[in-house]
Amino acid sequence: MEKKSNITIKSIVAIGIGAALFFVAGRFIALPSPVPNTTMNIQYGILSVFSIIFGPFVGVLAGFIGHTLIDLTWGSPWWSWIIASAVFGLIVGLVKKKIDIENGVFGKKEIILFNVTQVIAHAICWIVIASVLDVVIYQEAFSKLVMQSLTAWALNSVTTGVVGTALLFAYAKTRTKAGSLQKED
Repeated sequence: MEKKSNITIKSIVAIGIGAALFFVAGRFIALPSPVPNTTMNIQYGILSVFSIIFGPFVGVLAGFIGHTLIDLTWGSPWWSWIIASAVFGLIVGLVKKKIDIENGVFGKKEIILFNVTQVIAHAICWIVIASVLDVVIYQEAFSKLVMQSLTAWALNSVTTGVVGTALLFAYAKTRTKAGSLQKED
């Protein structure tokens, strides 16, 4: 029996659009924070939407490509944070199966699930993955990383909560709920 590929034209287009929006939002709509090399971003709200709608494969690649493009325009890639962005897309994308967004389902339960997931995903990505990789790859001082990672976690959690929730809620409203269409006699 032949295995069906998860790579479709739809997912390739979603990766391209997701990466482009991640890049534009991260490069041109980033607000500085009081902590050096840490900004307030909305691109994780956008990435979370692509991850929930299209799944973890799209989330990983849109995050990885989008973050790489941002870093390349600033000089050189910072691989620890690029990898963290990809992992964020993966973790949030894994929740796709529990949120029936395609059938217009995004109520209180789904909003709570989404936000608990994204806050935990940001903690894993910025407090653990980015920090450990910064030490391993770049020999960064751990004391410097504490403020950066906690700031990135807090700011990204808030902006993803606001932007991601609003965009997913709006998207769900455009979908037809299963069983809502009835045949006219």
